[in-house]
Amino acid sequence: MGNENKKDPFVEIGHELTDKLEDPFIDFLHKIIRMAVKVLATLMVLVIVWGIGDVIYVLYQRLLSPPFMLLNINDILATFGAFLAVLIAIEIFINITLYLKTNVIPVRLVVATALMAISRKVIIFDFGTITPLFVLSTAAVVLALGITYWLITKES
Repeated sequence: MGNENKKDPFVEIGHELTDKLEDPFIDFLHKIIRMAVKVLATLMVLVIVWGIGDVIYVLYQRLLSPPFMLLNINDILATFGAFLAVLIAIEIFINITLYLKTNVIPVRLVVATALMAISRKVIIFDFGTITPLFVLSTAAVVLALGITYWLITKES
């Protein structure tokens, strides 16, 4: 009864690619795009597995180099960056699979993934080498993405 007014959180008007089209040519093009997205999902899984292997390898190398079994702050930040890169790849994979399941481009999730990516950048900043303008520019991007995410997710 009250479900008619409930908004589907995944349906965003203008971002859907439906399977039910009257034009056979456009329907054919949509099928090609869906196949391309499936290929991208497969490649993203390979990137994730490769990234996990890279994290293990880098951590192994850093732990075995002198001083043995100790990490300095640069090693820890590099490890955090590698971990977060894998997590961002996983978020992108989720974006792809959500698209495949719903035929909708998940704008909210894309913005959340962008926030995670810029957060990764902030976490691994080397303040000894970056300029104040770069920090300010990054802050502007974080603020813009934060406001965008808030506007997308707030209830009307």
